Amino acid sequence: MRKAIVALFLITAILLLSIRQERETIIIYSSMEQFRGEELQKQLNEQFPDLHAMVMYVPTAKAAAKIYVEKDQSDADIIVGLESSYMEKIKEELADIKGYSKLSYLRELQPDKFDNRYVIWERQAGAFIINTEVLKKHHLPIPTTYEQLLDRKYYNLIAMPDPKSSGTGYFFYKNLVNTMGEANALAYIDKLEYNVKQFSESGSGPIKLLIQGEIGIGLGLTFQAVNQINEGSPFQIVYPKEGSPYSLTGTGMMKHSSNDADVQRVFDFIINDFLLYDKEHFSPEQILQHQKNTIPNYPKHIPYADMTGIEDIHEKERLLEVWKY
Repeated sequence: MRKAIVALFLITAILLLSIRQERETIIIYSSMEQFRGEELQKQLNEQFPDLHAMVMYVPTAKAAAKIYVEKDQSDADIIVGLESSYMEKIKEELADIKGYSKLSYLRELQPDKFDNRYVIWERQAGAFIINTEVLKKHHLPIPTTYEQLLDRKYYNLIAMPDPKSSGTGYFFYKNLVNTMGEANALAYIDKLEYNVKQFSESGSGPIKLLIQGEIGIGLGLTFQAVNQINEGSPFQIVYPKEGSPYSLTGTGMMKHSSNDADVQRVFDFIINDFLLYDKEHFSPEQILQHQKNTIPNYPKHIPYADMTGIEDIHEKERLLEVWKY
C-alpha cells in the first residue's frame, strides 16, 4: 500500500511538473523561413537557458487566421516576421510596445507609424531567380520580362509562391495588379499557370525547387537567392522592368502575454538583438537608418516596384478571393 502511495505521489509530481513546464513555455510564431527560425531558436536557447522558449514555424496566412479567430486564447506569445497587412488585421490582439525598440528606423517605418503595435522586421523583396544550369540543360534563354515567362518552352519550369498562403506570392500578385490592372493581371496568371510546376505554400518553395533542379525559374526572394549563390548555387537574379516587388513584415507581442516579465525579456532580445543579426546575415534590405549591407553578391541599387496598397488587408482579402490556383 505504501509503495502504491509513493508511486502515486511521484506520478502526480511528474504531471504537475509537466503542466508547469507547459504553462511556462513561451511560444513564438515565426513566419520566417525555417532556417532563420532555427537560428532564432538557437540564440534563444543560449540567451535564456532558464526559460523554455519555443519557435514554431507557422505560414503567414495560417498564423494570422489562427490569431484572429482565437484572440486572447491563442497559444502565441510573440509573433515574428508576419506580413504587415496581416499585422494590421490582428492589431487589436497586439500589445502596446512603445519604448521597447532601441533601434533607429527609417522615418516612414518607425513603430509609431503602426500605432506602436509592432516593429518592422524586414523589407522582403523579390525577383526572377534563375537556375542557369537547368535552363542551359534545356537550351533555353534567361527570361527578363513577365511576358517571356508565358512562352510554352518554359513549360513546368516555373514556380511561384501561392498568394493565399505566402506574403511573397502576394506581393508578386499585387505588383502585377498594380502594373497591368486587375483584369489583365488575372488573365496573365491564367496563361502563366500552364508553365507553373508548383504554386508553393511558402515563399521559400521556389528556391527549394531551384536547388533541387526541378525548375529553372522561381519567383522568389532576393536574399534567399543570394544566400544560395554564396553557397555555390548556379543562380542568377533578374529584375523585370516592373521592378522588384516587396512587402514589409512585422514583429509584435500578444496583448494577453504582455505582463509576463519573461515574455518581455524574450521580446526585447528578439527586436533589439536578433533583428540586427537577421539583417546582417539573412535579410539585409534597408529598414534602419545607417544600415549597411555587407552580404557578398547582394544586388546594389535595387529598382523597387510599385507596391501601392500592399498593406491594405481589405484589398488583399478581395484579391485573394479571385485568385483560383
